[in-house]
Amino acid sequence: MFRKKKKIQQLDQEQRLGTSLITITKPNSIVAEQFRTIRTNIQFSMIDKDLKTIIFTSSGPYEGKSTVAANIASVFADQGKKVVLIDADMRKPTVSKTFSIHNTEGLSTLITSRSTRIEDVVQYVDEAGLDIITSGPVPPNPSELLNSNRMNEIIKELEDTYDLVLFDMPPVVSVTDAQIMATKTDGVVFVVRRNIAHTEDIKQAKELLDMVHANVLGVVFNGAEKRTDRSYSYYGYGYTDEE
Repeated sequence: MFRKKKKIQQLDQEQRLGTSLITITKPNSIVAEQFRTIRTNIQFSMIDKDLKTIIFTSSGPYEGKSTVAANIASVFADQGKKVVLIDADMRKPTVSKTFSIHNTEGLSTLITSRSTRIEDVVQYVDEAGLDIITSGPVPPNPSELLNSNRMNEIIKELEDTYDLVLFDMPPVVSVTDAQIMATKTDGVVFVVRRNIAHTEDIKQAKELLDMVHANVLGVVFNGAEKRTDRSYSYYGYGYTDEE
């Protein structure tokens, strides 16, 4: 088991974290509380199953799945869990920007170089209490890398090391990456943004996830304003028995 960490010093100012990390910058806000509610609902899904690896995806871009993944990682870490957030969107990575950390090496490095170990690419963000693995350099073949035996080995090692492993994935409809990872992980959290997501895209995304027998834990709906906190979006959690 490894514990070598690169402690990141950049996060000493609230503005560096940005409003996307509301659970850190505004922990007492309504939105932060909603993320803790989502955490509780995910935990209910863990009662009968040992869910350690979860992916976050959406039907299309700009729906907030990266924001949701980062904040959910943060609130799980608040409970004292050993959590790692991995940017598995090797096409349009955002996690390094969210946490203001470097992305010179990361997941793509780990998959393509067997001499690279997990502890070589992990970065620890003290303010969030999280380990982070960024996407690394953008590769020409993200889907093939995620579908490799090497990726299977990495997931197994992560499961042995962490209480919870969260993957930020590309949208389902755009590329096959989320489908591939849905077959390798324990559950999927699907993010839908009000006035951004299209009904047909959501239906198609559900069909694509059903096709690989993905374990969809639930849907996070965001974008609805709360009257008492109009400066931030409201996040809700539900299940996908319907559309």
